[in-house]
Order: sequence, then structure tokens, then C-alpha cells
Amino acid sequence: MDKIILHGKEFVPFIRYDELSSKIDAVAKRISDDYKDSEDVPVLLCILNGSIMFASELMKRLEFPLELVSMKLSSYCGTESTGKVKRVMGPTTSLEGRRVIICEDIVDTGNTMVTLRDYLENEQKVKDFRVCTLLCKPEMYHKDVPLDYIAINIPNRFIVGFGLDYDEIGRNLKDIYVLNQ
Repeated sequence: MDKIILHGKEFVPFIRYDELSSKIDAVAKRISDDYKDSEDVPVLLCILNGSIMFASELMKRLEFPLELVSMKLSSYCGTESTGKVKRVMGPTTSLEGRRVIICEDIVDTGNTMVTLRDYLENEQKVKDFRVCTLLCKPEMYHKDVPLDYIAINIPNRFIVGFGLDYDEIGRNLKDIYVLNQ
């Protein structure tokens, strides 16, 4: 795990895959404990593109029947949040009356969570939802949407890898790297 260069910026190692895997194990156990006796089949809602690797790893560890649904939202340009969340795609099926587990790669400003809550409650009319995120920046998150499952809290730094990108590259990295400042 060495430094990498993406779009002319240097990124250095931050979180190794082994640690990510261990934290995903722990969060999957908590979710499985909460949903193992569910009488209906919950939906794991993968927020594309960033959450695809996390959702894949998480699904393998969940010990109850579930349905995978995807939707795509966008709020970043380069290394900064635009502050505006666009619904680019989905969801791939109706979520009305369903129990939903939102699978997010990272929560920072929380604008995506507020947009998702409003969409799920008002437009999709879900039965209930919980939020699961691989990463959270607690110093940035000041919204009223509860984060039910957080795998790792991190400082407010720009990161790539394990699904997270910098202008669409770096998602394929197995480890997570941080912008070298």
C-alpha cells in the first residue's frame, strides 16, 4: 500500500482492507441481529456508485433474506460537495410499504440523508428505514436523520478507494487513501 496519484493529486494510505473488512463484519452482525426475526423481506438500498463495494461486502455477511435495490444520487464535484443532491437514477423498483436499509458509502454534510429521508417517506411511502454507512464524518454531520449503523468514524478529510472516487477514478482501490495535504 503505497501513495497513489489521481488527477495530479497525491493520496496516501488511510484504512487498509483488513480493517474495513473487520468493521463490516461488526456492522453486519448488528444489522443481522436487528432483522433476523423480520416477518417481511427488507430492502438493502445501495446508493450508487460509491456504495457498490460496501453493499457487496455487507450483503455477503447479512444473515436474513433481503432484496437488493439501487438508486443513484450525486452531490460531489471534484473534492467538494456541491450542497445540492440530484437523483440521477432509481430506485430500480417500488419501495412502497417496505422496510429499507440505506447502504451508503460515506456521510459527511448529511444533505444526501435528508434528501433520501424526504424521498422515502413522502414519495415512496416506505414502512420504515434505517441508515447504514461505511464511513461517517461526525464533525460535519449535523442533520436530524439518525445514522443507525456506522462502521467507521473518520476526520473531515477527502478520501478515495473502496467505492469512493475523485472525479470518477479510484473507486476500484481495495484500500482507502486520503488526500495528502
